[in-house]
Amino acid sequence: MKICTLDDLMPDTPRGFDLDDGTALLLIRRGDRVIAWRNSCPHRGIRLEWQPDQFLDYEKQFIQCATHGALFGIEDGICIAGPCPGEQLEALSVEVRDGEVWLRLD
Repeated sequence: MKICTLDDLMPDTPRGFDLDDGTALLLIRRGDRVIAWRNSCPHRGIRLEWQPDQFLDYEKQFIQCATHGALFGIEDGICIAGPCPGEQLEALSVEVRDGEVWLRLD
């Protein structure tokens, strides 16, 4: 399933997407690579952002849950601070093909 084009993503700036099936996700572009996480806190099961596309902490080093401040690694999704240490965001598999970002459904 096509999500967007690579050009729709600014480097190191997360962007949220809602799929037709109700899945909420966030994408982060790192060069020509894209990291994808389900937009759901493993502690509360709620969306992570406090405003559209606002997923990072003040220093832009971690994904931050807007509800309780948990911090998750951008690359590995592991919680390093907050009420769910050691828990992890759910990774989604995406690939970049011909400048487009596709969700892998396998």
